Amino acid sequence: MSSSPYSCCCCWVKILLSLVVLVTWGCLEGANGASSTVKVSNISKIEGAMNFHLYYGQTFKVIKNVVDGKSYLLIQNNSRMATRTKYCTSRIKSFVIPLSNFSADTYFFPVSFFELLGMLESMKGITSDSVASECALKLYERGETEMINRSDPRLFAQFSAHFVSDTDQTQACNFANFAPFGEDYPLQRAEWIKFLGVFANLESRANQVYGTVRDNYLCQAKVAANKTRTFKPIVAWMEYYNGIWSFTKETYKLKYVEDAGGENIDNSINKITYNVSNADDLDELHAILCTVDVVIDETYTLDPAEYNQSTFLQNVNVEDNSCFAFLTNQSLWRYDKRVQNSTALDWFDGAVSQPQLVLADLIEAIFPTGNYTTKYFRNIAKGERIISIGANMCDRDISIPMEPTILACQ
Repeated sequence: MSSSPYSCCCCWVKILLSLVVLVTWGCLEGANGASSTVKVSNISKIEGAMNFHLYYGQTFKVIKNVVDGKSYLLIQNNSRMATRTKYCTSRIKSFVIPLSNFSADTYFFPVSFFELLGMLESMKGITSDSVASECALKLYERGETEMINRSDPRLFAQFSAHFVSDTDQTQACNFANFAPFGEDYPLQRAEWIKFLGVFANLESRANQVYGTVRDNYLCQAKVAANKTRTFKPIVAWMEYYNGIWSFTKETYKLKYVEDAGGENIDNSINKITYNVSNADDLDELHAILCTVDVVIDETYTLDPAEYNQSTFLQNVNVEDNSCFAFLTNQSLWRYDKRVQNSTALDWFDGAVSQPQLVLADLIEAIFPTGNYTTKYFRNIAKGERIISIGANMCDRDISIPMEPTILACQ
């Protein structure tokens, strides 16, 4: 039976009332027990992210996660509330912070956020070694991180928190849903570093990293907007699956193209799927491709190293490609340049936390200079190969935060 608007409203009212009580308690504790009060020296304010909100009390913080509808009560470990309060309901979970350790469901999780915060060494449990982080792999190889069977939630009880991106899996009391992939725009996704920062009292660091990334991204977007061309280059994100090509309409990808100074496939094209076995579909697909300047081929493959321009042409099923400007100009790209064990793409990790590098890649793809080496995209029209990520590539001090890569921008 589906919930009525009235019942949903009541649920949220109850949650808000509970939080009001907690805020009152935190303030009273601060007034009556100064020795146990934890002063909040730094806070994070959400600028653009839509799917989580932060609230601060004297001895606690609250994260409201819009994705799963839960509120996370984070209690400072040297407050009296830390020993008295424990929540694990369908709507509220409590955690004692700063976390002493944590685990992550690394089947699909951007651990680069932990690296930027300097939290990687505290990640003591993972569910898969298919991660696109050299230093996370190094910690695992050194035995400092334990492999945990993700099918049994009880095994994660040994950790202060277990971070997941899959909200559909069975969850225990210490599970926290980290969902940057649900945001519509690149900078919104990057701002989720503030979500993790509050679990470690690292708001200042999270604010600094996000501010640096944001400013560099916006600077590059401004430079790209000032590039003078009579017409903006047309960019198509497309994917082939089971004999059918489709044009991608994910908002964050379209936003990247706009910010890089390009133009997305015309929204007036009302047909976005094309069956290569259908002559009419194939003809229409080829006609559209003849109008495109840059193609980003997102087709999934079990072996990225073997996917090349010939694979693309075979999937497109074309004999005469002379009208394809993106091939003439050698601008056929994939975002699988950095990959670990043929399964973990850094596109779903480092590219999420540092969108300024993705934007720089796309600017180079749209307005090629030949002076910039892309990070996440490889040009298969030029035969560019993948880079295999390995633990031996971790050449930094893991005990200190990784600095974001900031590109020259004027």
